[in-house]
Amino acid sequence: MDPPAAKRSRGCPAGPEEREAGAGAVRWRGRPEALLDLSAKRVAESWAFEQVEERFSRVPEPVQKRIVFWSFPRSEREICMYSSLGYQPPEGEHDARVPFTRGLHLLQSGAVDRVLQVGFHLSGNVREPGGPGEPERLYHVSISFDRCKITSVSCGCDNRDLFYCAHVVALSLHRIRHAHQVELRLPISETLSQMNRDQLQKFVQYLISAHHTEVLPTAQRLADEILLLGSEINLVHGAPDPTAGAGIEDANCWHLDEEQIQEQVKQLLSNGGYYGASQQLRSMFCKVREMLRMRDSNGARMLILMTEQFLQDPRLALWRQQGAGMTDKCRQLWDELGALWVCVILSPHCKPEERTSWLQLLSKWDKLDVCPLEEGNYSFDGPSLQPTAALTPGPEEEEEVMAMAAGSRHTVFGRALQAGSLHWSDDHLQRILASDSYSPNLTGNGGSDKPSFDPQGRPLWLGEPFPTTCARVDTLRAHGYPRQALRLASAIVNTLRLQQRHQLQIYKQQKKELLQKGSTCITNMEGWVGHPLDPIGCLCRALLEACRLEEETLTIYPDSGPEKRKVAYQHVPVPGSPGESYLAMALEVALLGLGQQRALPDGLYAQDKVVRNEEQLLALLEEVELDERLVQVLCKQAGQLLEGGPFSGFGEVLFRESVPMHTCARYLFTALLPHDPDLAYRLALRAMRLPVLETAFPAGEPPSNPLDSIMSNRFPRWFILGHLETRQCELASAMLTAAKGDPKWLHAVLGSIQQNIHSPALLFKLAQDACKTATPASAPPDTTLLGIALELGLQVMRMTLNTMTWRRREMVRWLVSCATEIGPQALMNIMQNWYSLFTPVEAATIVAVTGTTHATLLRLQLDAARREELWACARTLALQCAMKDPQNCALPALTLCEKNQAAFEAAYQIVLDAAAGGLGHAHLFTVARYMEHRGLPLRAYKLATLALAQLSIAFNQDSHPAVNDVLWACSLSHSLGRHELSAIVPLIIRSIHCAPMLSDILRRWTLSAPGLGPLGARRAAKPLGADRAPLCQLLDAAVAAYITTSHSRLTHISPRHYSDFIEFLGKARETFLLAPDGHLQFAQFLENLKQTYKGKKKLMLLVRERFG
Repeated sequence: MDPPAAKRSRGCPAGPEEREAGAGAVRWRGRPEALLDLSAKRVAESWAFEQVEERFSRVPEPVQKRIVFWSFPRSEREICMYSSLGYQPPEGEHDARVPFTRGLHLLQSGAVDRVLQVGFHLSGNVREPGGPGEPERLYHVSISFDRCKITSVSCGCDNRDLFYCAHVVALSLHRIRHAHQVELRLPISETLSQMNRDQLQKFVQYLISAHHTEVLPTAQRLADEILLLGSEINLVHGAPDPTAGAGIEDANCWHLDEEQIQEQVKQLLSNGGYYGASQQLRSMFCKVREMLRMRDSNGARMLILMTEQFLQDPRLALWRQQGAGMTDKCRQLWDELGALWVCVILSPHCKPEERTSWLQLLSKWDKLDVCPLEEGNYSFDGPSLQPTAALTPGPEEEEEVMAMAAGSRHTVFGRALQAGSLHWSDDHLQRILASDSYSPNLTGNGGSDKPSFDPQGRPLWLGEPFPTTCARVDTLRAHGYPRQALRLASAIVNTLRLQQRHQLQIYKQQKKELLQKGSTCITNMEGWVGHPLDPIGCLCRALLEACRLEEETLTIYPDSGPEKRKVAYQHVPVPGSPGESYLAMALEVALLGLGQQRALPDGLYAQDKVVRNEEQLLALLEEVELDERLVQVLCKQAGQLLEGGPFSGFGEVLFRESVPMHTCARYLFTALLPHDPDLAYRLALRAMRLPVLETAFPAGEPPSNPLDSIMSNRFPRWFILGHLETRQCELASAMLTAAKGDPKWLHAVLGSIQQNIHSPALLFKLAQDACKTATPASAPPDTTLLGIALELGLQVMRMTLNTMTWRRREMVRWLVSCATEIGPQALMNIMQNWYSLFTPVEAATIVAVTGTTHATLLRLQLDAARREELWACARTLALQCAMKDPQNCALPALTLCEKNQAAFEAAYQIVLDAAAGGLGHAHLFTVARYMEHRGLPLRAYKLATLALAQLSIAFNQDSHPAVNDVLWACSLSHSLGRHELSAIVPLIIRSIHCAPMLSDILRRWTLSAPGLGPLGARRAAKPLGADRAPLCQLLDAAVAAYITTSHSRLTHISPRHYSDFIEFLGKARETFLLAPDGHLQFAQFLENLKQTYKGKKKLMLLVRERFG
């Protein structure tokens, strides 16, 4: 491509008026510039001053002065570019962080003085106010320049930042805005040439005298070399002059501190985990783009420096060694780096030798082991844009594409290397870029096998993969060719439309066959949304940029306000296409890309990028205010997406691995709803599908673990499945909210939710949202929506019945409250059908109890008959639960049935029956205590005896959990009377073999007389004796237990337990002494121990010391 004429900056104002350096005075309005100034401007821009001197034997002094004058940069925009980063600093920090703004303030406050221009060198002083209590600081600034570019800077502040400091900015702006006030001198060599020998000697001696401490050693060394006839300095013609400008061979570029850029990037990469570091690196990428747009060669130079530091990041080798992927922030930065290189390599105006050197660098970097690979299964030679397309690729083609994507090593620089083979010399492409009115009337197809125009006569661009053509658009924008970018973007849109029409025709021909088959192959193995080159985003931004409403006053730093202004767009007509606008094109392109049926790429990052790119595109669309014209485009595209078959993600038949359309559909639903509700609902309902889950779980078959929404074990490739399900839920919620008051659509949405959403957690959230929407605080409830909320809640209960989760209790309570909002019949229905919804514990402890609380009854406002009906339903539920799970539901059932004698008796009988069937002693004791609390001691006694019959406490279980229950049962029997006491003694002896426990029970019973009668109202005259029936049997059992336990403990006793055993014998003696001959029995017992365990001499010595 022959590049357009280079853009010449003519002075970018910082205010409304245009400021450009004048020829020593302000030009009068309408007065033409002098021919000398016009000529000097052109020479100053293009020629090195050495070239002027060589070309002309004698240049008059006035001409020299005008060339030197016009050689300083004339535009403030370049000064701004080199003194500010391309990102918006936080509010309140703008002046403090942006050198350009600080320099502007210094200039406006009169801080610049003693400005002198000697040839191509500018110097001056800048005074900066100090902080509180600090003196004013003075900085000496010097600037060298050549051909309207600053080539070097020096400042006393020792600034170590990427770009120019505020003091350099202040001096530069002073020179641009007040050029006529700056004292101008020719290069110092010109002045020296006018001096005779005496003047030169005086000049040198005065110079040395003024700066003798700094220059005296250098002056002496130079003098020595000059006096030496054969020295190198005498062999060179002339002498260097720092004020004489650059030589012919010198590079002409703006000053860029390479060392500081490398150091800054290295430091930011080392802080890569911080958000601020990533933002600053992105701002440096923006600065590269800004330089490219200004046709500044430093853009590529800066990108090379950054790339070298990126490749030296020590984390790359570490990640490779560990086999771990890089962080998302780092991966995003590498993606931006790769995309920037594509723009640089595709430059339409770079020299061939420049492109060759860049490609050599890229090739070297591409071969490095640490060079990151491009993630995702995107091919490098994808299908080209064609006027026709096959409905589905054949199996061989599909395998070939997949093998190509998987077989070669693609680094992040691979696409830039591939771009090296592209060119701009195609005749058809040149004509597209050159004119808005290019049509078939001007040229024919030239024998080409591909059409160059659509049926309406608009140009097409075929034969290249879509991402590649969009990369061309991005490159044109990046290099400052906005009109050419728009022309190519329009041709691409024309091509997409033509391809879409042909695809619809092909689908209509094969629609019947496909629908009967019920499945399809993917038509796009690689999607456009999430692609490394971001083709849809590039195209949309190029089209939208042409439609932005610009402010009347253009400022250097447009985002300098504390809040960014809302972007506004207007319709801009497309030349050569009547009725078309770039804004409508942008909307159409975005919907084409977002609605494309495409396979989900491999890899977590690639999948996350699909989601992120989709959200970025939708954010762009949400900035566009929809008018009638755009709504027509929206409706048309939505209809085509529904009819698009396998080419559309909204088509009737979907590939199992295709990317879901939930996020896009939510935007379309919201945008279409006010204009075409029927289309909005049809589109959103179609988009509710999640094919990968539909094929995994056949109809009616629940997932094995329904609460695990990510299901990484079953779908290892779908890393973002949880996110996709959430977006599906958000779409459903939006439809439910919008359909409030419309039963037809509400039931349609409910059916779609029940069919497509498989996550109980998300279904429960939908149910909660629907209930909240249906019951506003200041309006009557929507009964249809409430019923749908309840139906969703019931589905969640059924799905999670066999999979316990900590949220089940919350879900059950919410379901009861939702049923209460609907009415008593709904509440009774869930009680009557509890088997399929709740566990017995949930039904008895939550459903039945919550459904009959005072607050619930007040909410329902029932009469006495209906209230009793609800109570009867709850009691029936409780009894059924008690029969199914007596261990956990018997007590709640008894509690709920207290006020109904028949139901209470039934519940009590269930407990008795369960005791025979193995109901544990702990539960029986709990129910027994409840019976005593309710004033039914005989029933409590009955249950306690049943519990004791199941209990067994060994000799060494004196801390058994049932100890307190046993003591309570003994106390209960003692209070009831001698008969009950006598009956429980055999149970105690049979169940308890722990000697301390038996002796404790015995003492408790001997402290007071037992009660008489069923309620123990009257007591006997005196306590029972331990040696008389019925306690004598218990005493014998306690003595026998002590003897058995003693022998058992002595079998394996260690010296550290001797003292415990002596204490144990002391308690045994107390029990022995309760018998009439207890003293004799204990003595015999001790003697037996001494004889049996005489080998344990130390222990027996302790026994003799304590007991004799």
